[in-house]
This record gives sequence, structure tokens and C-alpha cells, in this order.
Amino acid sequence: MEAVFSPPCPYYKKCGGCQLQKLPYEEQLRRKNGRCIALLGEFCHVEPILGMEEPFRYRNKVHAAFALDNRRRPTCGIYQPGSHAIVPVEDCLIEDAACDAVIRTIRDMLPAFKIKVFDERSGSGWLRHVLVRRGFATGEILVVLVAVSPIFQLQKPFVKALTEKHPEIRSVVLNLNDRFGPVVLGTREKVLYGPGFIEDVLCSHRFRISPRSFYQINPVQTEKLYRCAVDLAGLTGKETVLDAYCGIGTIGITASDQAKQIIGVELNRDAVRDAIGNAKLNGLKNCWFTAGDAGEYMEQTARSGLRPEVVFLDPPRSGSDERFLRSLLKCAPERVVYVSCDPATLARDLKILTAGGYRAEKIQPVDMFPWTEHVESVVRLIRQ
Repeated sequence: MEAVFSPPCPYYKKCGGCQLQKLPYEEQLRRKNGRCIALLGEFCHVEPILGMEEPFRYRNKVHAAFALDNRRRPTCGIYQPGSHAIVPVEDCLIEDAACDAVIRTIRDMLPAFKIKVFDERSGSGWLRHVLVRRGFATGEILVVLVAVSPIFQLQKPFVKALTEKHPEIRSVVLNLNDRFGPVVLGTREKVLYGPGFIEDVLCSHRFRISPRSFYQINPVQTEKLYRCAVDLAGLTGKETVLDAYCGIGTIGITASDQAKQIIGVELNRDAVRDAIGNAKLNGLKNCWFTAGDAGEYMEQTARSGLRPEVVFLDPPRSGSDERFLRSLLKCAPERVVYVSCDPATLARDLKILTAGGYRAEKIQPVDMFPWTEHVESVVRLIRQ
């Protein structure tokens, strides 16, 4: 029987973000491990989950939605599940404290600088969201103001006041999003202060992070996740490695010291640009990144008669589509390392890969998101 205790967060009942706060952390780990065993145990042994020593303040990326409260004053916080009603949050226990402090400062500065928050009912106002990212290793902070218009009349004094209050801010970016919908960031940006990005250090490599870069939100556990993935790849320094869904190149660059060549493929051109910059930032000569569909790339590789010895796979929560997996089977690498953020979609994809001639050898769950239902897993598959 699961132990139950009082949730430590005062917003638990309204927010809905941390579904497991009624359980002690050790019980959460047992629950997640049990779910992985139930869904993935048919493929091979599931190792004990890797948890956190301190499962708080791990989020290096914080998003706050802005609106007007009942008294028409600016407020900010988190959307309630399934609605656009905002739960005002002063301090979140899983978010980085420095990021939360920047958001509170921005909220409190709005009236003095005559900045109006966007009102969905009337369509008036300017500021919709604030996104803050912090490099845990470097301490650098990136602030993204998401607004409906590029016109920012008191831009310079506002940015000057904000950076004086928080000198750790390296960049401030204005992102334009005038469309209704669940997507926070728009496609147009304007740098207001600094270079428009920050840097962080992960697995002994330096990475450049821009507003729309995909970068794992829990750097402490990401170190464990990526080092586990590289270990499971069994690299000897002679392999050509394909990093599918490569994002800004984090997994491939982490593995670059132990591989002959890294090839990263990613649909998002902004991410590819960051990946190329990250390879240069680390002085790497054996990493090559390209924008495109990883499945098509593998099909072309298979037709040419060449194939990578190892493929890293880190798809979104929905998993890989069947076309991609079929392309992977045609490419037929010796080893596949699948990094998954949903054991249910992982189980679905493993059925296709094992039916196509691969055998799962090791499954390692990692708790990337304490207090929530989510769990990541790394799987090593070898071609039989």
C-alpha cells in the first residue's frame, strides 16, 4: 500500500503540475519503477530507477503566463489543467529559485513602466508570457518576453532596471506571438540585451541555449541520462554514430570523445544552427549536423550501402513513427540506444524493433521529473 503524506506545495490542489505530491519521494520512485517493469519487462530486465538526492528546484526553464486578476492587476503563474485560468504562483518548489525571482521582479515592474498584460477577453494589452532559462553550471540567465507587438516604448529603461536588479541576466529577448493557441513562443524574435543566448556546461561540454532550443530541464539528472546512454552505446572510437532527433546536439556531442564521427539529423533548423555552433564552441572536428528528416536520411544511407554502427534515438513523448522505425530497420545499425520520455510509447516502438531483428539488452529508468508521473528510460538494443 502506498504511503501518503501532506503535499509540501501550497498550490498542489489547484496547479496539477506535480501529480505525485501526496507520495514520499521514495514511494514515487517505486511507483515509476513498477510502471516501467509492467510496460517494458517483457523485453528484458529493467534496472532500478536512478533518482535524485535532492528532488527540488531542478527545473532550469520556467514559464509564467500573465493576465489580469479580478481587481485588474497584473498576475502571473501556471495555467490550471484544461483551462486558461491562471493559478498565481509566487514560488514553485520544482523551479529554479533564481528564475522565479526574475519573474516576480518583472511582474512588480510592469505598472511603473506602463506595461499592460494581455487580456484574452478584450484582446488588449501587450505582455502574454515570460520564459526564463538558467544555466546551472554557469549561472547565466536568459529572459524571453512574449508579447503581441514589437512596439516596446520603454524598452531601454525597463531592460536597464531589470538587469540592475538581476546582474546574472546575460540576455533579454522579445518574442512575438499574436496567435491564440497553446504554443507559447512565436517564430519572430528581437534581441533587446546581450547576445540573445546563454551558455551552460553539461557532461564536460559547453552548450549554447537560445529561446527555442530544446535543452533538458533537469541538468542533474541529464548528466546521469546521457552518460548512461553513451555507456550503453559501447563506443570504441571507431564508430560512425547517427544522432537522430539531435536537437542542439547534446547527446552526440557528449559521445563525440568516444566515437570516430557523429552525424546529427534534426528537422528544426534553429536547433541545427545551435548544434553546429555547439560543436565549434567545443572545438570538435568529428561532429556534423544537418537539417532534415532522420528517417529519410537513414533510407538514403541504406541505399548507398553505408550505415552507422550506432544510432542514438531521442524522440518526443509521442515516440517515433512507424516510418522512421522501418527506416532504422533498413539502415540496420549494430546498436541502437533509445532514450524515451514515455514508457508506453517506448513499449510500442520496441515491439516493432524487436520484431525487426533487434534484442533489448538493458533498460535503465531515470527520474527526470520528480513529483510528476513522467519517467525517462534508456534502452540498449543490438542487432541479432
